[in-house]
Amino acid sequence: MKAIPDLLTLPGNGVFTVNSGKEKKEKLMLAYYGTKDVEKARAKWVKTIAGLDPKRPWVLGIPSDNGGGIHRGANWGPLILRQELLGERERFTDLGDVRVIPHLLHDKYLNEATIKLCQKALYGKVNKLPVSPLSIAHRALDDLYRAHPDARILGFGGDHSTSYPLVRAWLESRRDLAKAAVLHFDAHTDLLQHRLGIDICFGTWTYQILDGLASRDHLIQIGIRSSARKKAHWKTTLGVEQLWASEVRKWGLEKTHKKIRSHYRKLGIEELYVSFDIDALDEKYAAATGTPEKEGLLPPDCAALLRLLRKDFRITGADLMELAPYVWPEGVEARDQKSSIRVAADMAKVLLEVLEA
Repeated sequence: MKAIPDLLTLPGNGVFTVNSGKEKKEKLMLAYYGTKDVEKARAKWVKTIAGLDPKRPWVLGIPSDNGGGIHRGANWGPLILRQELLGERERFTDLGDVRVIPHLLHDKYLNEATIKLCQKALYGKVNKLPVSPLSIAHRALDDLYRAHPDARILGFGGDHSTSYPLVRAWLESRRDLAKAAVLHFDAHTDLLQHRLGIDICFGTWTYQILDGLASRDHLIQIGIRSSARKKAHWKTTLGVEQLWASEVRKWGLEKTHKKIRSHYRKLGIEELYVSFDIDALDEKYAAATGTPEKEGLLPPDCAALLRLLRKDFRITGADLMELAPYVWPEGVEARDQKSSIRVAADMAKVLLEVLEA
């Protein structure tokens, strides 16, 4: 836990800015800590990190869109979500943000000389700490779970590659504690082995967590509707379970819930991690994202489903990904953009609710 204040930074401050955008970080800092002075705010934040209470959920921001590849802009998601959740501050402890160098993704893609230069830039000296956002997140989460195995962490991204360290660390922490499974809301499978030669990014992260599962059918994907392959391909080649958006709309909430509950119960699942890509929702409700898709899930149905599943299983980890508040895909109107930010914040509230002990 000693490295946490080095690995992380103030809530909202992980997103990289020079001059443009600085006022957004200062606004959040003022709301959280009553000051725009970074050093005074940091002193208050460090006290929070030193006295963590695992009885309520913790929020961790990973403001990186370095693993995206269509429309960038999800790096602003964690900061904007926090602004929308100021009225909910008593419900969670904010761990802060992973520190992001906006040209990096994972340390395994870097040579030793680059790592040393980045360590000097981030920490003021060469040390053994990681420098890329996914590597930093995994190290921080590993430290947090070792100190507090019962922690319930809600991650805010970031493109969906930022789920990789969140889910991997959660699965590792559950290995000797509970039989664990993942429920993944998304319009896309994210099951590519590589994308343009890169093995960890927004289109591959789900594939890369499969070996962390006790069995690949411990993963259920819901809301899928944009895939280069038919549903049967993913079941026969990878063994994952999928509920496509068209099926969910046909079945309705009750039948969908029963299918998920039945599948997990047959496997003896005790705990769930929920990864929620905002584009699982229909584009009417999720315009502020890199890849909005038609004919998706409805926010009230997703909220109701999560509340039902909470009664069946312990939900002990979650994330909300791919909110890109300043991205304007073709055909998106201002009212849809603002509405989708509110919808994302409402979904974050639901995730906080189901994570509460």
